[in-house]
Amino acid sequence: MGSESECGKSEVVLGVDGGTTSTVCVCMPLLPFSDHLPDPLPILGRAAAGCSNYNSVGEDAAKATLEKVMEEALSQSGVKRSAVRAVCLGVSGVNHLKDEERVLNWIRDFFPAHVKIYVHNDAVAALASGTMGKLHGCVLIAGTGSISFGFTEDGREARAAGAGPVLGDWGSGYGIASRGLTAVVRAHDGRGQQTMLTDHILDSLGLSSPDELIGWTYADPSWARIAALVPVVVSCAEAGDQVAIEILNNAVEELGSSVKAVVQRLSLAGEDGKGSFPVVMVGGVLEANRSWDVGREVINAILKTYSGACPIRPKVEPAIGAALVAWNSLMKELPANGHR
Repeated sequence: MGSESECGKSEVVLGVDGGTTSTVCVCMPLLPFSDHLPDPLPILGRAAAGCSNYNSVGEDAAKATLEKVMEEALSQSGVKRSAVRAVCLGVSGVNHLKDEERVLNWIRDFFPAHVKIYVHNDAVAALASGTMGKLHGCVLIAGTGSISFGFTEDGREARAAGAGPVLGDWGSGYGIASRGLTAVVRAHDGRGQQTMLTDHILDSLGLSSPDELIGWTYADPSWARIAALVPVVVSCAEAGDQVAIEILNNAVEELGSSVKAVVQRLSLAGEDGKGSFPVVMVGGVLEANRSWDVGREVINAILKTYSGACPIRPKVEPAIGAALVAWNSLMKELPANGHR
């Protein structure tokens, strides 16, 4: 069947979580087929780099980033490309079949022909980080951007939001912060309610007047730079500012509605709407470390409609989830769940 570098104990799978902010690759040994995964999971190598969303940085840069993290993870692991059996790439910006084919074409020549390559949106890696590689249920990501993505057990999938700040990442970090900036401008113009956000945002940016926000915003309107203001909006909401509270309540409504749209389209809750399904919660906006807890409020909103929803905070990172998808997908393709 081949040398020790191609089969046996040195066989590995790779998982890639390629986002708009960062890209991570992990290398794991090819685990024997079992209903129970080892705890902790054995990680042989891990590498990180910058953005791999080709919509943000272009195809050449995105491809180079993906290749870099995979090469570095393999190097850390002490194995060659010939030892890889399967790779799962969850990449931001992969929204339809043409996107999947584009990434697959980039990566196909990077590995020997025997390597199985699976390409998905990065939301799939996030879902798998909560379900330990099983593609079933719904994931809600709310970081710089936002998206809801779901799978049924028979492979049907659906998504909601995730179309970027112009077309609908409402409830995301960018969405919350941009509404905060807008509230400051409206208050300054006399078109909106006075708000604590004015002083707090100006102080955080080192500005003296709302008029200066125009220059600050358009000098570099990157999503992550705007989204970094979310903690300011949260702190004002915690202090009782009604404008900030309304912004966060709107975010909760938008995030909850995106999950409900996916659940409804896939009938994840069954015909009676009470069936059980996982909802994986990922992203800085949903972190449960503030008194004004957006994630908790979103969960409560979902449970009001779908009592069988099972919220999950992942115990592993999305790149590991992607590696488990690669492993699961490979096991399904191998005869009698063997390694050859």
